[in-house]
Amino acid sequence: MTETPATSVRARSRKKNRLLLAARWFGIGAGALWLLASLMLVALRWVDPPTTAVHMQRRVQAWVQHRPYHERYKFIPLGQISLNLQHAVIAAEDARFYQHHGFDWHQIELAAGEDMEGGRIRGGSTITQQLVKNLFFGTGRSILRKGAEFTLVPVAELVLGKRRILELYLNVVEWGPGIYGAEPASHAWYRTDARNIDREKASRLAAILPAPLKRRPERMNRYSAIILERMRQMGW
Repeated sequence: MTETPATSVRARSRKKNRLLLAARWFGIGAGALWLLASLMLVALRWVDPPTTAVHMQRRVQAWVQHRPYHERYKFIPLGQISLNLQHAVIAAEDARFYQHHGFDWHQIELAAGEDMEGGRIRGGSTITQQLVKNLFFGTGRSILRKGAEFTLVPVAELVLGKRRILELYLNVVEWGPGIYGAEPASHAWYRTDARNIDREKASRLAAILPAPLKRRPERMNRYSAIILERMRQMGW
């Protein structure tokens, strides 16, 4: 059957309508997910997270690769984490943590030039950005993920505050294969509680955060020295 101009126009119109409908439903779905994540951030002001996207990602990876996986995760109050470790992580990961409102634009500009032995001690992401990524997105990279992260970071800063953001981050971040949080990390690497970590051990633990599956504290001599110097310069 020969296609007439009228049927061709109707076909294009139906295709356009289907695309518009798909885009509308995608927008509704994305908005609903954003609202859910925002409500979860509000809840995290008082509730400790039972798990995170990174935790679940590692479990799935272990299952797919048919390898054993032992997870150590324990949430403790910030007051039970050594000030040395708190300060070392801030010095290593986000020196302007208490000055910015979620994004450190100055550090983002400098990140590309901060290389040490072929790699960076840290990137341009703030602790707040890393927390949002850990909680909701895992370790993957995409434009959509970055866009969603960009909109959730101000929410986290607004509803959680700096102290709770730091507490959450120190407790959920990955410190080694299957090791999540300052308390399990302190026991796994140094057989002590997080409250007992001294400056030297703290700097070495902080140094493994950019690549926790590859780095080990005892090999972090140079990174540790740089973090200790940053701590000294910051008055810690």
